[in-house]
Amino acid sequence: MDEPGEIGRRVQRMRVERGLTQKQLAHPSYTSAYVSTLESGKVRPSETALRFLAGRLGTSYEELATGRPAHLATELRLALTDAQRTLATGAADEAAVRYRGLLAEAEELGIVPEQAQARLGLGECALESGELPVAIGHFEEAERLLADEPLPRRVRPLRGRAVAHLLAGELRYACYLLESAIDELGASGLADPDALVLLHAAVIGPYMDMGAHARAAHSAELALALAPQVSDPALVAGMHRQVARTFLAEGRMAEADVSLAKAQAIYGHLQLRTDLAHCHWMRGYVLAQNGELGSAERELRTARDMLSARRAGLYTAQVEVELADVLRRLGRHEEAAGLLAALLELGNSHGAVHAGGAHRLLGLMAEERGETESAEEHYVQAMALLERSGATGDLADLCRLLGDLLRRTGRVEAAMDAYRTGLGHRAAPGTTTLGPAPTEAFRPAPVSGSRSDADPAE
Repeated sequence: MDEPGEIGRRVQRMRVERGLTQKQLAHPSYTSAYVSTLESGKVRPSETALRFLAGRLGTSYEELATGRPAHLATELRLALTDAQRTLATGAADEAAVRYRGLLAEAEELGIVPEQAQARLGLGECALESGELPVAIGHFEEAERLLADEPLPRRVRPLRGRAVAHLLAGELRYACYLLESAIDELGASGLADPDALVLLHAAVIGPYMDMGAHARAAHSAELALALAPQVSDPALVAGMHRQVARTFLAEGRMAEADVSLAKAQAIYGHLQLRTDLAHCHWMRGYVLAQNGELGSAERELRTARDMLSARRAGLYTAQVEVELADVLRRLGRHEEAAGLLAALLELGNSHGAVHAGGAHRLLGLMAEERGETESAEEHYVQAMALLERSGATGDLADLCRLLGDLLRRTGRVEAAMDAYRTGLGHRAAPGTTTLGPAPTEAFRPAPVSGSRSDADPAE
């Protein structure tokens, strides 16, 4: 809203143009003295008063309060929706160009919510292309712009920032951001279903990577219970995609595949190409865990091709770790090694968890060739990466592999140290920055077929 003097002059100009007296404008809710005081800039009008006067003057509240014709903001919001649709099809570069132009326009008009929406879009574009520091900067600026808004309005940029830190391998910090928001929603009584599903679905990934499977299952139950109250189909699809990970960890393959099929159907209907690629990725992983390696390879190659075509470099590199594991298990070691070498050339831009996974696979293949020194080197590099990220579940398995290798080469004491380290990670899985699991805003009824006795604090 503009300063009182500017608003007063605007009201006076419009009143004179319409041939109204101050008394006629004020009737029946206000007095001519109030209109006179307002026009002289001596009082800041309330929103209620301005909406009444806008109706009497035949204009919009927005134009009376800011001087901007209402259609400009409406056109900008429509353009932002179009940019979001462009991003959803996987054309991140094109969407980023649109968002930058719209951000400049929103800044020129001084429309803060649209500035925040443009920043959120730019952050999502940067995530897609793997520019994680850039993404974090955009999400932080969106949060700053929305600082005075209720938490449910700030959840999307906060969730985006958490995902960026997760992709960078900073699992603990990602959990901290998401758990803090869940706790704040519970404490404030703002149990917004969309916000809670977004947060609980997002926290499943870091929980799984940190070995906190009971926490992940608990978040999955909460998300599933809330899903019927969510109106955004893309949000429901994303929830099903993440919930599939918890089913998979519990060995519930059929249920995991059902969740993925639901997500895939929604994404296909909405033509969300990148999200659809993620479904192929996860289905490939499920098939690989079930020993169906040929089908797993087809799904993973489909995911990689879709992501690569959309220039989603970060996600393409990550799905190649899963594909390389399948190729290794099929005995096609040279193909697998080629994929992993290309991934490691990217440096740290793809996150410590997937880089650690690449070194683990290279170590396994070196062992199979009898190159124990090379295998040990890869295992040690993988451990350093996973310790930095806090991926305790993967660390425990890696300690076992390294311990077995050391034992076979006669270094029994070193092997025992590796096993003890692995047991330490198994003994305290899923520790996050906050410690206790977040307090949910409500306790839903148990979902049919879900684990109702999961310990959220694991």
